[in-house]
Amino acid sequence: MIASLSKRRGMRQFVKFSVVGASGFVVNLVVFTILQRFDPRHAELLHYQVLYTIGFFAGGVSNYYFNRIWTFRSTGHPVREGAQFLTVSAVAWAVGVGIGYLFGPLLGHGHKLWFAATVAGIVVNFFLNKYWTFKHAAS
Repeated sequence: MIASLSKRRGMRQFVKFSVVGASGFVVNLVVFTILQRFDPRHAELLHYQVLYTIGFFAGGVSNYYFNRIWTFRSTGHPVREGAQFLTVSAVAWAVGVGIGYLFGPLLGHGHKLWFAATVAGIVVNFFLNKYWTFKHAAS
């Protein structure tokens, strides 16, 4: 069963996307945590959103590079795909910020909320990038 799943292109891409996403997740977490440690006002919602945004896009830059060259093996126009990837990231970011506003009072404005917002963005990122940004990629 595992062998047949590994032969499916979409499944291979999802696994690769997940590995790349995990590395971006680490970049995001490290940047968020470092910025939070140096920001004495980190408990305020506005500052949480700023720190979340910086961490999210730092992880996104590494994700674009590795998804382009490894996950989807794209040879498409890098500027066009970069703009599309950035657009998808902005949509996923908006989902994360929305999660922050909706669930901040329940989860607090620290790592629990960051985790929930990031996980919500994973689904948005994979499907929009697979079927829009890298839809013509060979892998």
